[in-house]
Amino acid sequence: MSDVVAALLLDLAAENAELREQLAAAQDMLVETAIDAGNMHALVEAIRTERDAWREETARLQAQTIRSA
Repeated sequence: MSDVVAALLLDLAAENAELREQLAAAQDMLVETAIDAGNMHALVEAIRTERDAWREETARLQAQTIRSA
């Protein structure tokens, strides 16, 4: 194998290793983003549940006020 081919293979191996590192970092960030998105979704659902409970309480109090008037 000539020196040129050996140098080219070394360059390709180094580039491949660098790309693998970048891919691993991107995968880690993707997992973190997915976890954050799941947490945000749970928070939004909790807020919606609380909002709905407040709306029901408001409607109940309004109906009670109308009946006692």
